[in-house]
Amino acid sequence: MLRQPTRSRPSVAKAERSVRALVKGQQTKASIVDAALRIATQVGLEGLSIGAVAEAMGMSKSGVFAHFGSRDELQISVVREYSARFQSQVFEPAMVPPRGLPRVRALFDHWMRFTSAELDSGCIFISGAVEFDDRPGPVRDALVAAVGDWVEAMMRAVAQARHEGHLVADADEQQIGFEIHGLILALHYEARFLQRPGAVERALRGFNNILARYSA
Repeated sequence: MLRQPTRSRPSVAKAERSVRALVKGQQTKASIVDAALRIATQVGLEGLSIGAVAEAMGMSKSGVFAHFGSRDELQISVVREYSARFQSQVFEPAMVPPRGLPRVRALFDHWMRFTSAELDSGCIFISGAVEFDDRPGPVRDALVAAVGDWVEAMMRAVAQARHEGHLVADADEQQIGFEIHGLILALHYEARFLQRPGAVERALRGFNNILARYSA
């Protein structure tokens, strides 16, 4: 019987060092993205720079650059991280209630909580749309994909509510999704920019008015 060759101790040690270096590199990159996201919520994606992140992390610019390779890639990583947090805090918990209006309400409720928590900082989706609305490129593509996924998720939930008989048969999920999305945009404008009190309550009232119009 042929014996399988055993790996020498130096080879095993080298492999272990490579794994540790990979894990450490991934952890460092995750920390950089977290710091970059905190900066972007204050100054926007356009205000984000390798230098600002390096200063926040206590690293050299070349050290940060080595993990991303370009400012665009850093911005895209921030968009993806923000989208992942939105997914875990808004979309995933909203999938627990049954299909229909309970799920639509859960999506909006979790979205409102997420939005209300960031009124003192800012929404990457909203500020990014202003910064990159007329600037084609990979950063804009990442933003469009992230926002599009959320809007489509809301429209799917509305369509399911119609199929469950909770909404009138001719309820248009695109129109309802448009109106709900408009409430969130208005909430940011009223609460963050104009600083008018009661914006959250008005947004909730607007949502209930939408459902009342289309309820079966």
